[in-house]
Amino acid sequence: MAAVPQPPGGRAAWFAWSIGVSVYVLAVIHRTSLGVAGLDAAHRFGVNAAALSTFSIVQVLVYAAMQVPVGLLVDRFGPRRVLLLGVVLLSAGQLAFALSTSFGPALISRGVIGSGDAMTFISVLRIAARWFPAAKNPLVAQLTGLAGMGGNLVTTVLLASALHTEGWTASFTAIALLGVLVFALVALLLREAPPGPTVGGTAVGGDRPPIREQIRASWREPGTRLGLWVHFTTQFPANAFALLWGLPYLVEGQGMSRGQAGGLLTLLVFANMFFGLLFGRLLSRGPAVRMPIVLTVIAATGACWALVLAWPGGHPPLWLLIVLLFVMGSNGSASLVGLDYARSHNPAHRLGTASGIANMGGFIATMLTLLGIGVLLDLLSPGGGGDTYSAAAFRGAFCWMYVPLVLGMVMILRLRARVSGPSRSA
Repeated sequence: MAAVPQPPGGRAAWFAWSIGVSVYVLAVIHRTSLGVAGLDAAHRFGVNAAALSTFSIVQVLVYAAMQVPVGLLVDRFGPRRVLLLGVVLLSAGQLAFALSTSFGPALISRGVIGSGDAMTFISVLRIAARWFPAAKNPLVAQLTGLAGMGGNLVTTVLLASALHTEGWTASFTAIALLGVLVFALVALLLREAPPGPTVGGTAVGGDRPPIREQIRASWREPGTRLGLWVHFTTQFPANAFALLWGLPYLVEGQGMSRGQAGGLLTLLVFANMFFGLLFGRLLSRGPAVRMPIVLTVIAATGACWALVLAWPGGHPPLWLLIVLLFVMGSNGSASLVGLDYARSHNPAHRLGTASGIANMGGFIATMLTLLGIGVLLDLLSPGGGGDTYSAAAFRGAFCWMYVPLVLGMVMILRLRARVSGPSRSA
């Protein structure tokens, strides 16, 4: 049987990837838009911390729940169609959020945004698998995450400023309308695969397995489960901080101005870009560096948060907050190692399904963290919370992060020995 040729790479591959990644950048803008609007949302809808966290929880819950269905859709219908549907859902959800004036419709809008967001990252990774040789996939995945941070930068710099100059409705409507341009780019310019069969394509010349068997086979692979727990443990601290609780913590808990808090959140974005480039270079040398990267990031993040939370009075110095934000910048890049485990231990015809399973991990942990922090903030605040929370309340609430951190670490160590053999596409 003749070997299936490797994807070609080259300029055409980078062009296809750039079109696909534009959708992911748009998705990150939508995903993180609430992170700089949390205080505005609390006033607009008249909600406390637990209810405010529900916005992000619903968004993340829908995202996580959609990962396996989206993986199946990508495997069966191709990433281009899935990306187009994702842009439509993102734009519709954000437009509805812009026009919402009450809690219920706004909550539904965040769910629609989560659904559209869920369709982007896996689709871009599948495009990369079809266009690039297997050895380049870890680097391309890191570059995809790095490009997504450009969307986060738009949120922390431009949207945060626009909210206070143009207002809620105009700012979120402008973000929704960006989808028109991105939809046109994908519809007119994206080729999801080069001509001819490649290892990154769909199953060549064979029947597609039943959906249930596709999911079961992906889950049985230890590399898929290890990928899920790596993603679970590494992604959530920075994700929960950027999606919702970072700005309130820095403004209300640490007494910073919005400008100072926005500057620190921008540091988180640039640190993520730095670690994306660094980890991409390291991972391109071979799979042996994957677990050392993961364990180092988990240990460093846990240690930094321990110092911040243990600082007398609950007001750590600025230099320590800067170190914390820089270290958390490694979280997103390290989480992509989980997707690399799933990719490299599954055959081509179920890459989307396996990636979807692994990609659920960090967002499940984020959802648990957002909920736990919101509930604890209200419990630890006099009168059940309200619009403001003390440094002591934030310190107690943020201790909740160690629950998913310890759980994930235990599962990684349990599965680590089972994934010691060679991967399918290293």
